[in-house]
Amino acid sequence: MKPFVAQTLLALTLSGAATAAFAVDAKPAFKPDIAKGQQVAATCMACHTADGSRGSPANPILQGQHPEYLVKQLTEYKSGKRKNAIMQGMAAALSEDEMRHVAAFYASKQPRNGFARVKETVGLGEQIWRGGIAAKAVPACAGCHSPNGAGIPIQYPRISGQHGDYTEAQLLNFRSGARGNNAQMMTIAAKMNDREIKAVADYTAGLR
Repeated sequence: MKPFVAQTLLALTLSGAATAAFAVDAKPAFKPDIAKGQQVAATCMACHTADGSRGSPANPILQGQHPEYLVKQLTEYKSGKRKNAIMQGMAAALSEDEMRHVAAFYASKQPRNGFARVKETVGLGEQIWRGGIAAKAVPACAGCHSPNGAGIPIQYPRISGQHGDYTEAQLLNFRSGARGNNAQMMTIAAKMNDREIKAVADYTAGLR
């Protein structure tokens, strides 16, 4: 057998062996279990209600939120990148799989519509949501969170129907630096005054 042919056959054999070994070692794709997620969520009920629905305005509504975004936030609470004494303690006890399970549980719930409460600022809120604030180089919120506030998985959460008070608090935290796990939002919020933040937060509660 010629040397070149022998080398080629050897390379193919080794390649095939490596492929076979990889096929044996490869783990099946992770499949979140909603039932397991519900079990994990039992520890979350005090603040987020049994199904993540409309509890206290101080706490976010989780039902219908993108699971990838929820996992990202839990991961960042656990690492300390996002600060909150209660949530850091809760996330510290969760494994990565448990985070995925509980995120899938909340994501499986149908989000409910909310409503804006302050008629006087709805116009300003809509203007900021749809067109931003040109004079301050604040981009339109709809550009990342979508026109109806449904958001984009992983980076951009669902905002429609969220408590206006909670959204306002997060924007204020981004502006002050108390919440530092999103540089883009910190930059945007830093350019907005209290009235603008309150207006757009209230407006988004009624998006649908």
